[in-house]
Amino acid sequence: MPRNIPIGNGEMLVAFDDLYRIRDLYWPHVGQPNHTCGHLQRFGVWADGHFAWVDSSGWTREMSYKRDSLVTDVRLRHERLGLELVCHDAVDYFSPVFFRRVTVCDLLGRARDVRVFFHADLSVGESPVGDTVAFDPSTSGLVHYKDERYFLFNGVHPGGWGIGSWATGQKRIGDAEGTWRDAEDGLLSRNAIAQGSVDSTVGFHLTVPAGGSEVCTYWIAAGSSHEAVRQLNDKVRLKTPQRMMERTEAYWRLWSQKEAVPNDPLPDHLANLHRRSALIVRTQIDNGGAIIAANDYDITHFAGDTYSYMWPRDGALVAHALTLAGHSELSRRFFAFCQRVRHPDGYFLHKYNPTGTFASTWHPWLTEKGRWLPIQQDETALVTWALRKHFLAFRDVEFIKNLYNPLVVDTANWMLSYRDHAGLPMPSWDLWEERRGVHLFTVCATIGALQAASNFASDMGAMDRAAEFGEGAERMRGAMLRHMWDPERRLFARCAVPQEDGGYRLDFTLDASAYALFAFGALDAADPRVASHMQAIRERLWVRTEVGGIARYERDPYHQVERHALHEVPGNPWIICTLWYAQWIIAKATTESELREALDYVEWTHWRAARSGVLAEQYDPYSGAQISVSPLTWSHATLMTTVLQYRQRHAELTGRLAATEGAMSTEEPARHRLRG
Repeated sequence: MPRNIPIGNGEMLVAFDDLYRIRDLYWPHVGQPNHTCGHLQRFGVWADGHFAWVDSSGWTREMSYKRDSLVTDVRLRHERLGLELVCHDAVDYFSPVFFRRVTVCDLLGRARDVRVFFHADLSVGESPVGDTVAFDPSTSGLVHYKDERYFLFNGVHPGGWGIGSWATGQKRIGDAEGTWRDAEDGLLSRNAIAQGSVDSTVGFHLTVPAGGSEVCTYWIAAGSSHEAVRQLNDKVRLKTPQRMMERTEAYWRLWSQKEAVPNDPLPDHLANLHRRSALIVRTQIDNGGAIIAANDYDITHFAGDTYSYMWPRDGALVAHALTLAGHSELSRRFFAFCQRVRHPDGYFLHKYNPTGTFASTWHPWLTEKGRWLPIQQDETALVTWALRKHFLAFRDVEFIKNLYNPLVVDTANWMLSYRDHAGLPMPSWDLWEERRGVHLFTVCATIGALQAASNFASDMGAMDRAAEFGEGAERMRGAMLRHMWDPERRLFARCAVPQEDGGYRLDFTLDASAYALFAFGALDAADPRVASHMQAIRERLWVRTEVGGIARYERDPYHQVERHALHEVPGNPWIICTLWYAQWIIAKATTESELREALDYVEWTHWRAARSGVLAEQYDPYSGAQISVSPLTWSHATLMTTVLQYRQRHAELTGRLAATEGAMSTEEPARHRLRG
């Protein structure tokens, strides 16, 4: 199920599904490890002899966030129980503590005996083997632990501090379903300890007045030792959960409104979606610098793996969105992370864990044709390109000093060395990670990176390097136009596969990633060749159903829903692909009227967003249901980039004060003399 309300602080990430069940608990890194392995963490209520888990029928749910914050605002109503629950969840902005505050409201007009239960099904370190859960008399809470991972479950209610009742036991061993079954009669066994594959349930007894309400607050504190979680528990008692949640709400509101936006040309609902996207992006970024692609554990059922990794391509494009939004501290951490994980030869491998180690991959080092690098070259190129954009925005020379050689000079030298006879990149895997060849997206990203490196070198006074890198970009641009542009089709090939005779076999499958032609400075957005190709994307990749949107490419098989009416549904609609087209409209617009056309695609994105603002990777072309991971960090970052580019272009066209949240300095690339 999609993770429709993620909350976190860069150290701890908690994610809920659309039935308001906690499904993921990551700590001490965003993305690693997931101590729930996607299993349900149940939440239920007993009232006057009747019981209901919140995922059962009978509940109506309204799930969102408090405005401009990472504090949830959830309302659950059950007519048969005669109760409404108002819930607020938060991960403290500073410490690894998750809070849930529950206000239980009577709807029947009489005093009520209500018991609230929270179930925990942890697999500490992503394995249930060797876990222990025990009642801790020193805190009056329950502690789940293994090795250097401790989780303290505790709370406060009208009766005082500490859990009111509890149960510990085994799960998924023989006939043992788990302690959550123990809660359904309203009473818990108070078993003091269990080990192995274990779970636990804690309960709070509330007396709710007629027509009134009562409150309990539950929390989970994470630490590397028993003493660490005890100290966090003491901190919660000293500061009080209410104050810690209030300060967290205030912090994220301040963070999301980093800069004022005067004369904003966006309607309020789109400006709100932009701020929500920035907050959701932040939940997916580890404090160590890794920008994680997605943290929806359910994808393991489809792929046997997760998206909880740092892909340098996704990370670079997200870092660019953060740069545009003025969040320099986050983009700095990302580039510092890249410096640590970069291969000594100057390139990046497929993907990385948030700890910086090399992650799982399906790119081979050896095939029947011999050895080759298991890389996607655009990932290397886009880090250099995004670093240049960061520098233009913030001019942080001291920061760039230590990155100049490893992320500019070394990577540019490697890109120059990894070219074929025509000056195009050697074959590598495409951005969709499905095929090897010389890909248009990769070529354009590399042109942008070499031009960025040339400009960096010029700034540093290394004019010989500046000339070499600039000449490499020019030669690659010329090779792209000679070998990948077909004047009869008025299209670029998405891929060129080298042949033994020195030529290329061209693949003209239409692919939305051709937005790279203008996005990274290979050609101008107004170039007639770019216009011809982008118009073909809109015509042939638009999903002709009520859902709409732009597919990745023709006959896209990934999570394919429609297998027959390919003329109507070339593939599932993707957020990033639809917004790439909007970015082209923005880039080429010369009037306000032309610019406003881009808002149709931003509005489409708003229409696809969950009530909470969460954006998935792709959508069912008929029902509009979320498909694959949700939220996808790249989707939210692309929305951010599109909105910020719209604001900047609007300011340029109207002559008004720039309405951007971060500096957007630009450079004039040499591409203009190739226009036409």
